[in-house]
Amino acid sequence: MSIEDKAKAAAKDVEGKTQEAVGEATDNKEAQAKGKAKQAEASATKAKENVKDTVKDIVD
Repeated sequence: MSIEDKAKAAAKDVEGKTQEAVGEATDNKEAQAKGKAKQAEASATKAKENVKDTVKDIVD
């Protein structure tokens, strides 16, 4: 996983956690859902990059 991809995924995860927390504090269900979706997207990106790293390691 490249450093750039790691940073983007981490930023998306933090953004999602923040949005979810603000949604919880304001009782905004839409913000909570969007925050959780961003976190899921970040997790999917991390998983995809880990698979790419594993395949690269096997090939090398």
